[in-house]
Amino acid sequence: MLVDLSRAVGSYLQDVFITQVSWWVLVGFAAQGLFTLRFFVQWVASERAGRSVIPLAFWIFSIAGGLLLLIYALYRRDAVFIAGQAFGVFVYARNLYLVLRERKSAAAAA
Repeated sequence: MLVDLSRAVGSYLQDVFITQVSWWVLVGFAAQGLFTLRFFVQWVASERAGRSVIPLAFWIFSIAGGLLLLIYALYRRDAVFIAGQAFGVFVYARNLYLVLRERKSAAAAA
C-alpha cells in the first residue's frame, strides 16, 4: 500500500515537473519568481527601517510578476487565475501611481 502510494506520488511529480515542462511553464515560474521577490524586497526594507515599509520596488515587482502571471493565465485559459491577476495588476498600478504622485508633490513642495 505504501509502495503504491509512493509510486503514485512519484509518477505525479514526474508528470507535473518534468513531462509537462514547456516554455510556458518556464514563463510561469519566472513570473512567480518576480512576484515572490516583492515580498523579499518588502521584508528587507522593513527590517532595515524597524517598521513596516513598502518600497517602490515592491510595486514594480508586483506589476511585472502580475503581468507575466496574467499572460501565463491567459495562455492556460484559466478564468479564475485571469480575473485574479487582472484585478491585482490594476491595484498594483494604482498604488504605484499614488506613490509616484506623492513623491512628485513632496519634491515640488521642497
